[in-house]
Amino acid sequence: MTVVSKNLRFYHLLSRHRSNQGRNKHLLSHCRNSDNMKLIGAKSFSVFLVSSHVSASAFRPLSFGKQVQQTQQCKWDDAKCLTSRGGSTFSSASTTVLNSAVASEEATAPVEIFRNAYEPLPHLVSKINMDFKIEEGKTTVISELFIEPNSSYDGKSKDLTLDGDETSVKLLSLSLNGKDLEEGTDYTLSPGKLILKNPPSGSVLRTVVEVVPEDNTQLSGLYKDGPMYCTQCEAMGFRRITYYPDRPDNMAVFESVRLEADKEAYPILLANGNMIESGEIDGGRHFAVWSDPFPKPSYLFCCVAGSLGKIHDTYTTSSGKKVDLQLFSEAHNVHKLDYAMESLKRSMKWDEDKFGLEYDLDLYNIVAVDSFNMGAMENKGLNVFNTAYVLADKDTATDSDFERVEGVIGHEYFHNWTGNRVTCRDWFQLTLKEGLTVFRDQEFSGDMNSKAVNRIENVRGLRARQFAEDAGPMSHPIRPDSYISMDNFYTATVYSKGAEVIRMYQTLLSVEGFRKGMDLYFERHDGEAVTCDDFLSAMGDANGVDLSQFARWYSTNGTPTVTYDYKFEDRTFTLNLTQKSNSDEPLHIPISFGLLDKETGEEVVSTTVLELKETSQEFKFSGLKGDVVPSILRDFSAPVKLVSASGEDDEEALSFLAARDTDGFNKWEAGQKLFTSLIFQAKDGEMTDKTYSYAKEAFGRTLTDKESEDFSIIAYALMLPSEGTLAELVDVVDPIAIHKARGSVKKRLAREFHTELKERYDELTAVLDGAEFKVDAKSIGMRRLRNVCLDYLCSIRESPEEQKEAADIAMTHFKKASGMTDKVAALSALASMDGEGASARDEALETFYKDANGDALVLNKWFTIQAMADLPDVLDRVKKLKEHPDFTLKNPNRCRSLVGAFSMNTAFHDASGAGYSFLRDILTELDPLNPQISSRLAGSLIQWRKFNEERGALMKAELQKLAEMRPISDDLFEIVSRGLK
Repeated sequence: MTVVSKNLRFYHLLSRHRSNQGRNKHLLSHCRNSDNMKLIGAKSFSVFLVSSHVSASAFRPLSFGKQVQQTQQCKWDDAKCLTSRGGSTFSSASTTVLNSAVASEEATAPVEIFRNAYEPLPHLVSKINMDFKIEEGKTTVISELFIEPNSSYDGKSKDLTLDGDETSVKLLSLSLNGKDLEEGTDYTLSPGKLILKNPPSGSVLRTVVEVVPEDNTQLSGLYKDGPMYCTQCEAMGFRRITYYPDRPDNMAVFESVRLEADKEAYPILLANGNMIESGEIDGGRHFAVWSDPFPKPSYLFCCVAGSLGKIHDTYTTSSGKKVDLQLFSEAHNVHKLDYAMESLKRSMKWDEDKFGLEYDLDLYNIVAVDSFNMGAMENKGLNVFNTAYVLADKDTATDSDFERVEGVIGHEYFHNWTGNRVTCRDWFQLTLKEGLTVFRDQEFSGDMNSKAVNRIENVRGLRARQFAEDAGPMSHPIRPDSYISMDNFYTATVYSKGAEVIRMYQTLLSVEGFRKGMDLYFERHDGEAVTCDDFLSAMGDANGVDLSQFARWYSTNGTPTVTYDYKFEDRTFTLNLTQKSNSDEPLHIPISFGLLDKETGEEVVSTTVLELKETSQEFKFSGLKGDVVPSILRDFSAPVKLVSASGEDDEEALSFLAARDTDGFNKWEAGQKLFTSLIFQAKDGEMTDKTYSYAKEAFGRTLTDKESEDFSIIAYALMLPSEGTLAELVDVVDPIAIHKARGSVKKRLAREFHTELKERYDELTAVLDGAEFKVDAKSIGMRRLRNVCLDYLCSIRESPEEQKEAADIAMTHFKKASGMTDKVAALSALASMDGEGASARDEALETFYKDANGDALVLNKWFTIQAMADLPDVLDRVKKLKEHPDFTLKNPNRCRSLVGAFSMNTAFHDASGAGYSFLRDILTELDPLNPQISSRLAGSLIQWRKFNEERGALMKAELQKLAEMRPISDDLFEIVSRGLK
């Protein structure tokens, strides 16, 4: 699954799943029962094969890649069985709701769940059949659960606990082997669960429930979005559809999923796996039956019913199997699916070439959904995507959008093996599938475009978001030890830092060694629900390496610091490294390192991986001919902060590396450190000529570089560090001061290089104007560099004459834009203009809105650009936009586009605290609608300790008001309570 953060995927990054607001009491009830809700991971539990879950008489052992044959029949009258043609004749009229008393109980306090409390289920559901009867205003779901004892369970309980959210699910009927069950005697109900008492081996449990998708604003479980019904089940959404052991270690075959709906209104009926039957029935209705031969946990279940358009293509695997590819969206968006289709085919080919992994079904479906909490979801054979990560054409998508579409398409496809075929045993192991798959999609994106650019983009995101998370109250290891709401742990740490941990395996073991580890991982665990320790064991065993010390990364929160100093004497270079982290014992940290000749710039020691395994270590390089300059932490080989032992960087060395380093990442990094030093000097009112001369030299050399054709690298090298990255480098954050200092450095460079910026801008304009629009690395790079030049040129607007000049160039850029990339760049510059530029700003905003013609993704950009504007009255503008007829809190994309964007604006931190108060008002309104989104937006308030006393007090006061709110979702409660600790 892909998570959406405020401004990207974890993208990516960051942010697809989420679930269950439910009642706060659910988790308490689960935890009170020691035989049930010990559903949390511990290293001691041995994993098991699906074939060992069930008895031989009940279910045939499974081998992946083969169709499953049903060997167990219904154990009661055939008329009561689910049938593929007619479906069930069950009627809910005058039926007692069995869980109504539970649904009316008052909520109790949220409860924390711990990883070390994990216990296997006494019984497993080995197979399930489902029948969905979709009608306006209600959907009836009939399920058959085939139950077997769990051979891996050695506890005392003989009961089966099913999860169910009574705030969403009405339980209408419950029978075992054809016999209606009696509450108290055969089962018990309590908030969030149904306990079936000692079911016999081979039993079949039949449930009939009713849900109302139209009322489901949480977008978890089955809900309606525009012309379609769809599901989102990760992490705890399946319990909002029916009662079931809703945890990842119960892997069952969904042998028959029957969907029935009105044919005219919902002509498309989709579910996991392959369609095995379809037809029409009385009353203008129709049905489709789907079967998935691969065992899966409930979080991977999906079904869709809607009026949708589609595009179709095929892909032939390396073994010669033909796979049908179908991408669905609302009919008016079908023309925007082509890029996603091409990205999907590239992903399939890449995974075959890189890891030898083929797709295993005959059909691969993707559905685009406008209202979706996350980025996308990897449901087996039926991915569901936020429209923002699948729809793209030049008139509605920026280059960054195209890049994200490619990356997220790849991410969800790669989950077919790292997440679906091998899944996580419990939710504490989430990084096992997400960190690994983020790493895989990063490698894919790097291979499709520029590795250096991809690495820079990923590290910029990591530092701006994950480092902040590591330094705040939500700091946690990539494998958390506890949670209240699992929804809150689809985080930058689990995803982005988790990907960095996977990357360190490859750095330490080599690309070839990493592939050997992956091969052994799949060989051992295909079809299983496993742990992070299982992955580490496969990597170590495949390469004959002891990785026990490396395992500490999984249990250590916070960002480690590596301190360095060095000396050169007697033709020997000596490097001293010291590590500091929250781990009680030293971490195993790979430090990629090289040496450059100080006179010639030639590489005298090529990239070498230094393994820092002690608190302090010394590394010597002898036999050198002359003085050298070190290049440390090449390619950002570990997610650490690298600092000089003296506390100050050698600016002369940085200037040298910015010009000559052979490592693309460190060449960029050196320039960023020079800019950072200059910005903090400006903040303190003491910008030195020496530092400015080094920064000026690096900027000028980069701007006038005409030899390199990697225009994106040049563009990124010209960009100043983000305010978020700068904030992570100080103990007490003054966002206004950082904003002003960064702006002053930007303007000084813009004035210094105005002529050169304009020349480079005009050169690129001459090439791009009238050229065919392409989405390739070179074209993207040229547009990116031209828009960086535009941004610098438009930053000079102190006088009325400068304001008019900036407005003129931006407006010309806007009107001549060949696609959305240039249009957004121009509008972003115009949106912050006032004085002589105000009329151009207003004209461009009105034109952009009209040109959008109601396109949801384009309107999201319109809201975001205004929310991020650098204007003194931006909060008033945002409040007005909240009342705009095109704005709604019910759509996560629209909510993020305005509220999330404003919370990243410096104006959010206005000394009055008005921005904080505005966000608290929004969260109060939003939490009852969608707790997943409210909890994510609340993250902007919980860093109050990082700010000065006055600003921090204002943020804390708003958190305290939220903590007193009743009712409050588990999701928001956890974020607020952690923020106040």
